Amino acid sequence: MANFGPKDIKKLREMTDAGMMDCKKALTEADGDMDKAVEWLRDQGIGAAAKKASKVAAEGSIAVKVEGNKAVVIEVNSQTDFVAQNEKFQNILAQIADHAYANSLADADAINASEINGQAFSEFMAGNIATIGENLVVRRAGLLEADETSAVNGYLHANKQIGVIVEAKCDSAETAAKIQPALKSVAMHASAMSPSTLSYKDFDPAFVAAETQGRIVAIEKENEELVRLGKPLKNVPQYVSMSQLTDEVIAAAEEEMKKELAAEGKPEKIWDKILPGKVARFILDNTTLDQEQCLLDQKFVMDDSKTVAQFIEEEAKKAGGTAEITNFIRLEVGEGIEVEEEDFAAEVAAQMA
Repeated sequence: MANFGPKDIKKLREMTDAGMMDCKKALTEADGDMDKAVEWLRDQGIGAAAKKASKVAAEGSIAVKVEGNKAVVIEVNSQTDFVAQNEKFQNILAQIADHAYANSLADADAINASEINGQAFSEFMAGNIATIGENLVVRRAGLLEADETSAVNGYLHANKQIGVIVEAKCDSAETAAKIQPALKSVAMHASAMSPSTLSYKDFDPAFVAAETQGRIVAIEKENEELVRLGKPLKNVPQYVSMSQLTDEVIAAAEEEMKKELAAEGKPEKIWDKILPGKVARFILDNTTLDQEQCLLDQKFVMDDSKTVAQFIEEEAKKAGGTAEITNFIRLEVGEGIEVEEEDFAAEVAAQMA
């Protein structure tokens, strides 16, 4: 019978930050002796790994793997950029990407809960942490798996700090095969333009409302400065997203345009030639949020005469079919991580007090 219980495992875990199974194994090897268990973890490199695991890992690299109808993107963090560029780190990153791809692991939780090379992933990471000498974290990951009428592709930026994978639904397997190179161009676009979502349909109404008010106030303040400089004023939008432009809103705007045309003395018989352009301009002026944050509505970086959605539509037409981007995942190293700046002088002063 083991000379320890759940409370001992919990205590050892709190002392060392080692994994639960590692703590259980250490106490088994030490016959329940807490000090010997800590020493066993240290000898295995797990104690050192646990200590390093308390350090914030905000640097790192991205890996992208695309083959056939499957694509994965992985973010693995380290504490320093120096280690992230290390060949050993890059080999670990590639190994994790291959593992995620081969086992269709959809996110970081699935990776961290998996087994790799016959051992728990936590043990695999602990061993690599001890070897590298810094905390390593599989922070985020994404997986896209396409059926026979869908296509996937991806792009890894040269500095390995940004990775994107993209999926498009097509009318046929033939179109999917032909459209794949264009998806790499879309992934490159997303790398550069940082879209936060696929479509305006994904926005929360409260978020759109807050953005509307904020943008109106910002433009009004900017116009105050333009007045002072004697420069043309910017249009103050009523809306910022297509999600706000209901049929009623468009109809009301069109009625206002007709009144303007009448006031300008334009013959009614030519209004149908003028109105489409004015309506298009109204939509453009009142969807700035979509144009900034929605992949499908952004101007395509390689040809800003069209949106990303229009680019894919045209490429699919050239291939003799139809295609629509249905998903993308963009990861950039360190997004959202807050690193507390250390005040070395204050730390020394506190120790001397």
